[in-house]
Amino acid sequence: MGVKLEVFRMTVYLTFPVAMFWISNQAEWFESYVIQRKRELWPPEKEGQRQELEEFKEKMRKQREERLLRAAQQSS
Repeated sequence: MGVKLEVFRMTVYLTFPVAMFWISNQAEWFESYVIQRKRELWPPEKEGQRQELEEFKEKMRKQREERLLRAAQQSS
């Protein structure tokens, strides 16, 4: 029983990495599944959204600097 179990385990240990390597190198599968799934999860950004995000970050940075400046002036 022990030898058969060891043979089975060794077969699984050797087959799994080879199968994963083979699957990951299938260009058609990669393009049709992985890229499509990636686009579903993370859709391309729109230029307007990017602009709004940059403006928001700049506004938050200015507010933080003003708050730190006021705190420094009050403690002096």
